[in-house]
Parts: sequence; C-alpha cells; structure tokens
Amino acid sequence: MLFRSGLCGSFNTNIIKSAVQFTLDQPKGPQGQDVALALVGRKGRDFFMRRGFDVLYEEVGLFQNVKWSHAQAIAQTAIKEFLGPDVSSVYLVYNEFRSVISQRVVIEKLLPIPKLNEAEGTKTGASAEAPMDYLFEPDPEQLLTTLLPLHVAVQVQRALLESSAAEHAARMQSMDSATRNAKEMVDRLTLYMNKVRQAAITREIIEVVSGAQAT
Repeated sequence: MLFRSGLCGSFNTNIIKSAVQFTLDQPKGPQGQDVALALVGRKGRDFFMRRGFDVLYEEVGLFQNVKWSHAQAIAQTAIKEFLGPDVSSVYLVYNEFRSVISQRVVIEKLLPIPKLNEAEGTKTGASAEAPMDYLFEPDPEQLLTTLLPLHVAVQVQRALLESSAAEHAARMQSMDSATRNAKEMVDRLTLYMNKVRQAAITREIIEVVSGAQAT
C-alpha cells in the first residue's frame, strides 16, 4: 500500500479507507490469520501501526526519489513471502494517476500473477482461437525463472510511479484550492478593513462637526 506525505488533500484518506475496507473484507485463514500489510510511506505506516494492524514490511522516505532498486526490493520481499507457507496472495493498493484533477484508488492482484482474461476481462463476441505451440529459447523453466520476478518488479515500479504522479497532481490541486481560498479570504478581510476604516473616519467627522456646533 503506497502513501505519501501531507498537503495533498484527500490523497491519503482515500487510499487508507480503501485499504482498511479491503483488509476487513478478507476471510480469515484456517488458524485465524487475516491480512498482513506491507506499507510504503509514513502516513500509512503511522495510521495502521497505531491501530494494531499486522505490519509485515514498511518503507518510508522512498518517494523523494523513486528508483528501480526500490521496486526490486519490494518485489523480492513479496515473492519471498508468497513462496512461504503463510501467504496465499499479494495485492497492490495504490492511487492511479488519471489526470491532473482525477486520481483513483486501484486494488489489483500481484501474486499469483492473474491470467490474461482474469486481469483484462474476457472480450465478448471474440472468436475462440485454437491453442498454439511455441518454441522457447532457452527452455520455458529457465525463461520463466528470469521473467516472472522481473514482471513482479515492473508491476511494483509501475505502481510506485503511478502513485508518485497522482500525488503530484493531488498536491497541485490542493495548493491551487488553498491559493484560491487565501485570495478570497484576503478580499473579504480587505473589504471588512475598508468598512471599519470608513466607519472610523465618519465617526471622527461627526465628532468634529458636533464639537464645532457646540462652540
């Protein structure tokens, strides 16, 4: 689950709500286990650790300079846990960049790697094609041993970059909104100050006129 620092509006709130709901919706295992979290970002780590969630892995300070090595480290941890006896599946939860004014929370399965029709959805009306035989060089086992970890790392890197782009967009939108609100506040306070000053000047004029008439 990928989180960012503050001053970015509802960026973290949305992903935290989705992550909590996803965690609570998962069925418990045979021995009562449910979901262990791997958290990237300070906001998410602080939120879930304060509330007693099972945190298996954490990484902070990553988004200042996202690197391929970060994705590799996260992917290696995910693969190691998935190949162990305690983890049956791994999901990514992150904010996807759609436009400067639109980001959405995405929950997608990382491991086991979904089949194409499961990940993309089955195309309706498409004609069924006969299975094809392929020649592999090197052999399929060696090829998959190399490509599958690379695929997982690429998906993690994509999620990191999507989250980083979405965070920048959310921050721009939040700062633009704050700038507009500040300008409106300055305009209101300027109008109020002018009214108070005008009232003070009017009062002083009335006092001068009243004093002149009294003499």
